[in-house]
Amino acid sequence: MLDRIFREARTQNAWRDTPVGDETLQELYDLLKWAPTSMNCGPARFLFIRSPEAKQRLLPLMSPGNREKTRQAPVTVIVGYDLEFYEHLPKLFPHRPEARDGFAAEGRQAHAQETAFRNGSLQGGYLILAARALGLDCGPMSGFDAAAVDAEFWQGTSVRTNFICNIGYGDHAVLHQRLPRLAFDEACRLL
Repeated sequence: MLDRIFREARTQNAWRDTPVGDETLQELYDLLKWAPTSMNCGPARFLFIRSPEAKQRLLPLMSPGNREKTRQAPVTVIVGYDLEFYEHLPKLFPHRPEARDGFAAEGRQAHAQETAFRNGSLQGGYLILAARALGLDCGPMSGFDAAAVDAEFWQGTSVRTNFICNIGYGDHAVLHQRLPRLAFDEACRLL
């Protein structure tokens, strides 16, 4: 399992024409939701783009190099973060109901935004790990017009786009050669 999730995991750019069912997407969320966030705040919001109509709305907002792989992917997930995540803290962090006020108070918007973005990013990573654990392949991307995606898909909400991730069953025949990674002593320090 560790090989599937980490050592052999690759960013997919080509996809087989194999659908990903609603049950699988439900299972995916039901798995990733248990991973930790600070104060159990859970700010990530996931928009699963599957229909041709929704894809047509998204494709012009993607960078040119990301359009075809997004069009081809069975599912494209817009991973967002809710700037008003704290409204759910009374439910998610019930032993400290006053926690909501620490984010909702006047002048605390920057703190709320930082917390939402940081923990929403964690949850986006958990999405990828959970998808791989379920046998799906992933292609995370940052090449898109975030403001346009927000306007098209999150209009009238407090959710903002973090990143976009294609999900499905990759065409492993067209994978690029595995790229190197930094060694421990290049990326880590022991103090």
